[in-house]
Amino acid sequence: MHCTNCGNELGEGAGFCAKCGTQITGSGAASSPQTVGGLQSNVAGLLCYLAGFITGIFFLVADPYKRDRFVRFHAFQAIFLSVACFAVYFILGMFLTILPGLFWRVGWMLQSILSLGFFCLWLFLMYKAYNKEQFKLPVLGDLAARQA
Repeated sequence: MHCTNCGNELGEGAGFCAKCGTQITGSGAASSPQTVGGLQSNVAGLLCYLAGFITGIFFLVADPYKRDRFVRFHAFQAIFLSVACFAVYFILGMFLTILPGLFWRVGWMLQSILSLGFFCLWLFLMYKAYNKEQFKLPVLGDLAARQA
């Protein structure tokens, strides 16, 4: 049996597609798109990343969304990514206050490159969530999958 939304091979008795997260009806067909509490799951997953840990926490505690595994995964991953970004910027900021002159400029350029990289990652994760994909970041994605 295959998911009609993405074509992924489904396990026996699967309730959701493991690849795209769409709900599987009794006949084996995927009900597309899944709507939870007025928002489709993919839109709610995208919105989890909008304001980082704030929207991630909102979608974890809001009643219709906290039961959707797809939304919970993206909410946890958004929270973990926000905490990781904060930690990286905090540590880099500490080094920038210590480093004198020339090294400070190199640190500032590194901070600019990191900012651009985090912004591109943020947009990429929003894009993947909107396309009903559970893209896992190397360490944070595994943590989010276990929590969801």
